[in-house]
Amino acid sequence: MRNLVVSLLVPFILLFNCNSALSFDFAPEVGDIAPKFQLEGFNKNIKTKKTWELSDFQGKWLVMYFYPKDFTAGCTLEAKGFSELKKDFSKNNAEIVGISADNQDSHESFCSEKSSDKYGSWIPPFSDRNTFLISPVGKISYRWISVLPINHAKEVLNVLKKKI
Repeated sequence: MRNLVVSLLVPFILLFNCNSALSFDFAPEVGDIAPKFQLEGFNKNIKTKKTWELSDFQGKWLVMYFYPKDFTAGCTLEAKGFSELKKDFSKNNAEIVGISADNQDSHESFCSEKSSDKYGSWIPPFSDRNTFLISPVGKISYRWISVLPINHAKEVLNVLKKKI
């Protein structure tokens, strides 16, 4: 009977928890050098800049969050959370970058399947909801895997404040 329960339970757990397991296996660990990236993107404050790289954020903390898709409830909630706290992040020498698999026509944000993959956040056909806090010297300082969007931005800000 025990073997039957285990044989039924394990596939069930893997089926409903595979995103976090896959993300965890390939995501950079705390202390790793952050993977370099080059992304086409949009920043409403710097409209002439079209390409962004990790080196653009050297000397600053970088909050890099991956999200599945534009215009969905969870992604909108997460983006608004970071937007509402942008001044607080800026006061702590931090920039915020959001990345999804959507193209530039769909949103005015960063876009790249390759970058999602480098950060262990690519679960085809979407990015998994992961966040990385990258130090001013380019190392992964903290990571959140398969996050829930509610209050996530506040949690990231609290960790950032402790790291400074």
